[in-house]
Amino acid sequence: MSPRFKEYYINKVSNNLLKNEELDYKNFYQIPKIKKIIINRGIGDASQNPRILETSHKNIVGQKSIITKSKKSISGFKLRQKMPVGVSVTLRNQFMYNFLDRLLNLALPRIRDFQGLSLKSFDGSGNYSLGLEEQLMFPEINYDQIDQLRGMDITIVTSAKTDKESFLLLKELGFPFQKTEFTTKI
Repeated sequence: MSPRFKEYYINKVSNNLLKNEELDYKNFYQIPKIKKIIINRGIGDASQNPRILETSHKNIVGQKSIITKSKKSISGFKLRQKMPVGVSVTLRNQFMYNFLDRLLNLALPRIRDFQGLSLKSFDGSGNYSLGLEEQLMFPEINYDQIDQLRGMDITIVTSAKTDKESFLLLKELGFPFQKTEFTTKI
């Protein structure tokens, strides 16, 4: 069964982008798509407590994460070379669409005093990054199992060539961007 967010993209978003006069797409295959979502989480105290790495992404993503290790030793941080410092996971296909659905419809509306996503987080080549300060906004996380609040960095990689195309794609998908004058400059 296809995720409902993927069906929403195919049926509604792609048709709206195809009809958009600013973009001037000739066929369906020119429309930008979301290729993958990369979630990174830095865990500084993972070298002292290896149990933290096991539970870091398992609850939110439902997919095993890769442990990132330090490249060099830093004595000020009590860090040796090749010690675990974080976890990373790449989501594609169904996992990606399911995570995006939960992020937009469940997690972001639960952020206190949320003013919208920043428009300055585009990287110049059509990708968008955002950071979350805590993981408790996801409803599948049990509050009793959390030992410390940790944030995460989420990067959405698209096939768009410019930031404007990426912005229009993400806006059609339902990303709640801030309402500023910068919207017209993208």
